[in-house]
Amino acid sequence: MADESLLDGLDPFDLQEREADRVHAHVTSSPDWTRPSRCEGWSVRDVLAHLIGLEDYTRAGLDNRVKQTFREGAAAGATDVAGFNAWQISQAATLSETELVERWRKANLANRAELRARGRDGAVDTSIGQYSSWLQSFHYAVEYATHGDDMYVAVPEGERAGRTAWRVSFGRFVLTELEKPVEVEPTDGGLRVSGAPGIVELSDEDFVEATQGRLPGNHPLDAAFRELLSTVP
Repeated sequence: MADESLLDGLDPFDLQEREADRVHAHVTSSPDWTRPSRCEGWSVRDVLAHLIGLEDYTRAGLDNRVKQTFREGAAAGATDVAGFNAWQISQAATLSETELVERWRKANLANRAELRARGRDGAVDTSIGQYSSWLQSFHYAVEYATHGDDMYVAVPEGERAGRTAWRVSFGRFVLTELEKPVEVEPTDGGLRVSGAPGIVELSDEDFVEATQGRLPGNHPLDAAFRELLSTVP
């Protein structure tokens, strides 16, 4: 059963706003749009185009038409997550960078406002059906934090520890939500992870990267633990 107590004291609407605003500051600061991002095969521009797709999905959830959106993707040949992402990115291919930023920002501000208005007790449509708008906003906050990192968004030194801490809390929550057979316990120096592959100690930062499938290939964590800790499709 998902352990929502791990999220006590956190406001997903504020977190989502903070992470999206970081992205906005970055994409309006003349970034290198062609720079390869941390997402293999995607440039910084592609990541922002993907975030437009995320806002399209968010709007579909708010309007109860997620299935319709998936049908549109399937009609265009998108039969899996990678194909759906590629299809969404392709929708922005003809936009200039200025148009890309404006379209994303307008959608993001509108969607954030509506999610906040639905509050703790609201619901949205998702790929798994009706789901808490409060919890979904945590998922969106994590998406923006992860893709912000993918785009090399700057995070002030004084905010890094708190940013990592809430991402650890939500990563632990999602592992319980997905019913992953793993136990994660805080230690003085990070986290102790126990599961079928054994026991391993991870820093908070590496745990966050593991849950988002972002650990570098040369990291010593083995494949079994990587699979166990991944919370992304």
